[in-house]
Amino acid sequence: MEHLGVTHHHADLGDVRLHYVTAGQGFPVVLLHGWPQSWYEWRHLIPDLAKSYRVIAPDLRGLGDSSRPANGYDKKTIGNDVWRLVHDALGISEFYLVGHDWGGPTAYAVAAAHPDAVRKLAILDVTIPGDGSPNISQGGRRWHHAFHQTLDLPEALIAGREEIYFGWFYQNYGARPLDPAEIAEYLRVYRQPGALRAGFAYYRAIPQDIADNAAIAATFKLPMPVLALGGDSAWGRRMEVVESLRRLAVNVEGGVIENCGHWMPEEQPAALLQRLLAFFG
Repeated sequence: MEHLGVTHHHADLGDVRLHYVTAGQGFPVVLLHGWPQSWYEWRHLIPDLAKSYRVIAPDLRGLGDSSRPANGYDKKTIGNDVWRLVHDALGISEFYLVGHDWGGPTAYAVAAAHPDAVRKLAILDVTIPGDGSPNISQGGRRWHHAFHQTLDLPEALIAGREEIYFGWFYQNYGARPLDPAEIAEYLRVYRQPGALRAGFAYYRAIPQDIADNAAIAATFKLPMPVLALGGDSAWGRRMEVVESLRRLAVNVEGGVIENCGHWMPEEQPAALLQRLLAFFG
């Protein structure tokens, strides 16, 4: 893997050991990846963000090169991992927060629990479970959600066939396929023992996430500025992201990134960087 100007670290939080990378100096920006990816999805943005900001990009619980506990894959718990890393281990009291895919609901959990610390929040190509909409799975169109929630079966079918299964997403979920070198790095981490189970646990926690977030949304809206962006291609979320966050926050801007599917930080890094820098101000 190329150097990318990042420094690799590990933080032992007791029940989980998080791998994370850092770069740059300045006001902190925390980047949260999704499935089936790792911190590495941010590599095109980190060098430019690091010119003005202190960038922190962890591998979330169970994913990438972080440890894989048996439990704790509801997004409130994963969000608390991020908070313990950023606030307790690194001593950061205020930061900007960006979440893509499952990193988005995780970022929402952090922002809802610590609204004074998260100064600005960006959510990329994902909706928030429990936001008041009918279904994060688009009424079953996102077929893999139900498959991943099925206990044990996905692990049995996919183990040893990760390149075929994950490859379908890397090839089809964007406006363009991911590059072979990108795919190879993701396959490296998702072939590790326990990685399939941990990844699917993110989906198995959806009912808990819906209940947790609906309880928050019933009495509270996020106060900080929110940027919500969706990809405009077949598997992009388009305006769903803005619509989701407007149900949960008082100050939301955003829209779509053109010629972009789900892999926004890799498909359109320049356009995304422009939007993020303008939003951060």
